[in-house]
Amino acid sequence: MTLATEVPSARELLVVKLGGTTLAEQRSVLEEAAAVATTRDVVLVHGGGKRLSEWLERLGVESHFADGLRVTDDAALEVALAVLRGVVNGELVAALQGMGADAVGISGIDGGLLIAERVPDLGRVATVTGARPGVLYALWAADKVPVVAPLAMDQAGVICNVNADDVAAGLAGGLNARLVLLTDTDGVRDAKGNRVPVLDAAGVETLIDEGVISGGMVPKVRSSLRALSWSGAEAVIVDGGAHAAISRALDDPSFGTRLRGEAAPAPGSRGTDAEAG
Repeated sequence: MTLATEVPSARELLVVKLGGTTLAEQRSVLEEAAAVATTRDVVLVHGGGKRLSEWLERLGVESHFADGLRVTDDAALEVALAVLRGVVNGELVAALQGMGADAVGISGIDGGLLIAERVPDLGRVATVTGARPGVLYALWAADKVPVVAPLAMDQAGVICNVNADDVAAGLAGGLNARLVLLTDTDGVRDAKGNRVPVLDAAGVETLIDEGVISGGMVPKVRSSLRALSWSGAEAVIVDGGAHAAISRALDDPSFGTRLRGEAAPAPGSRGTDAEAG
């Protein structure tokens, strides 16, 4: 993992992975992110899988997935580049500008922000192995809010699609920043449907083996734990539709699921809660 070598910011660093597929679904979160960015250096990472699938369907390009990741051939990559870096990123930046946040849209390609390597058998798909966050420090120094589209170049310099949770986790690891993953659930659920307050790597793999964690949640938790192993920071998976989701993720241990690189604390210890659901 390549960590940041630039002079660190004096303010707390925060990486937020946005959830939702439309601006209407994300408006309250964007307003909160704009407010949070006045006191912290925030980088927002977005996906856009549903929008991408819609565009691919319009253009007659079939979508395939493996272990929660999109298989991306050359045709799908061209559409991903246009939709993620163009349509989705542009809409988010415009919305944030309207909320008073001086947002700037970039991708993992810009400034060599993300270091990535190709994932076997998925076509033009890469996973994040490091970060060169100089472009982020430059934007923060100018009081800008970076909004990052999930694209990167692999080791051969080929543009690839990257899972947005992987991008967010990779940036958090490279920056040693706190990571908030906004989703449509209130955290990770166990086999009985109860929210799990704290998870470590062993607990995650057990739930994956049992089929409790599946689909898109698999790359979310695995990429987060990988980033934690790089930096020792904490990742929080929370319901992006809840009121004050970002602030609660940072300050309320009873909200969402916290992922930690070390063994999870025993029930009732600091950082956990007794609530099961």
